[in-house]
Amino acid sequence: MSGRLVHVGSAVVDYVYRIDALPAPGTEKTASSFAQVAGGGFNMMVAASRTGMKVVFGGQLGSGPNGDFLRAAFAAEGIETLTPPSPVMDSGNCVALISRDAERTFVSWPGAEGVLTRALMAPVSVEPGDWVFTSGYTLSYPGSRDALTDWIETLPAETPFVFDPTPIISDIPRGILSRVLACTTWLSCNATEAAEIACPGDIEAVAARLLADHCPKAIGVVVRAGAKGCFLRLADGTAQSVSGFKVEAIDTNGAGDTHIGAFVSALSRGVQPFEAARYANAAAALSVTRHGGSSAPTDQEIQTFLSHGDRSTTAHGRKQEARF
Repeated sequence: MSGRLVHVGSAVVDYVYRIDALPAPGTEKTASSFAQVAGGGFNMMVAASRTGMKVVFGGQLGSGPNGDFLRAAFAAEGIETLTPPSPVMDSGNCVALISRDAERTFVSWPGAEGVLTRALMAPVSVEPGDWVFTSGYTLSYPGSRDALTDWIETLPAETPFVFDPTPIISDIPRGILSRVLACTTWLSCNATEAAEIACPGDIEAVAARLLADHCPKAIGVVVRAGAKGCFLRLADGTAQSVSGFKVEAIDTNGAGDTHIGAFVSALSRGVQPFEAARYANAAAALSVTRHGGSSAPTDQEIQTFLSHGDRSTTAHGRKQEARF
């Protein structure tokens, strides 16, 4: 496999509480379990790394306990950090409430990952064969969006740039979003995010508008649909719904990140787009059968899963369909 994944996004510490259901306003719940884990963009990086792609991080980590925790998690996965720690603040965090039906609710607090300048990004170089990724989270922060967008616009024309707008797409100024989409080689989003960009409608029509009106340089767009799989449209007009897989979900946190990381990793080693989408569907399906956001499977696990016959399904379970 040639090239690296250069992830210029954000990573935070997740504080994960498992509960039977969200508490009613003014009431309290006792969690059945608690875990402190690396989250945010870390989940996508882990998915790419575990499926064989070399990954480096070009975002910003903090200088306090959260930043130290993230650096240790990066090191454990073999992910190199290219930028020095912030000298003035720690990394941010996210409280994740995972209910019995595998749904998740988040409250986040930004930290060092929300501050990027061109000077801070100076050590982030792109080599021939590299792939570059960023997400809408980093573009939503006032302290990072301008520098990151300027940097993206200077990427070599031959460098594939992958973008995930994420659920906070409405927090990204439209001008910034348009500039980033104009540079995008591959767009991966869920149906809600796709409609936010290209207006609601039939998924085939929305995907066509994304390419024609918003992503003029893109090779293709992936619209993720949870357990149903995803819809993939290429710039040449070829399009296909790629079925998902029937599994019992216990934790959907990080499934979308797993899907994107596995998809990019497969593309980087020459897998054709529709087969890469099936591979990503399998990776995401495996991830939701495990606890934790960074629950991405290895390439060997995905290949074994795919070799066990036709597990595909058009729909399975109300909650697993939610947003990967």
